[in-house]
Amino acid sequence: MTSQGYGAPYAAEPRHPGWPARLGPLTVRAGTVALRPVRLLDGGEWSRIRLRDREYLEEWEPTQAGHWHERNAHWAWPPQWASLRGLARRGQCLPFAITVDGAFAGQITIGNIIRASLRSAWVGYWVSSRLAGGGVATAAVALVTDHALAVAGLHRLEATVRPENSASLRVLAKVGYRQEGLFLRYLDVAGAWRDHLCFAITDEDRGEGLASRLVAKGLATPPEQR
Repeated sequence: MTSQGYGAPYAAEPRHPGWPARLGPLTVRAGTVALRPVRLLDGGEWSRIRLRDREYLEEWEPTQAGHWHERNAHWAWPPQWASLRGLARRGQCLPFAITVDGAFAGQITIGNIIRASLRSAWVGYWVSSRLAGGGVATAAVALVTDHALAVAGLHRLEATVRPENSASLRVLAKVGYRQEGLFLRYLDVAGAWRDHLCFAITDEDRGEGLASRLVAKGLATPPEQR
């Protein structure tokens, strides 16, 4: 029998531990970063940023049917929001809006949550191009990772990144994710099957917390100390 084989029944768990929640704040060069559940009213700003940032985002996101402008129009947000909310209520994902100084600035999601003896999920994110290099993604990944491992009851998170995506590679390195391998032709991105590097972190790696680690390194500060 493999390690995924049958075993004794597992004790009942909360339906969606760690959700809903508000995380942060943490202050970086670009401003004060916080995470909150995505809202239906985020649609206008979500669409405006993603339409403006097509060239910046499309190179790294999975290939999907339909035109970019159709998939990211204001009216495309309500069904996406409803789907994310439904998955969150079933304990299958943790979908957050990233805010900077209170304004919507991107998304970060803990997805494909599997519990029982695995307690694993992936993390994915995007941030407005106008905030690139300001520490926003780094702060968001630190906050959501701390929450997923300490509060939501997960043991391991994974992130997959194209080797060419130097910005995301720097984010994961700063936060403390370790590179574990290369997935060949892993995901259809921008119309072709692309190799991805696999990064991961487990609860044992977290120590006193990733957000606290950023503060100790001088990469972030509590808002009142800015």
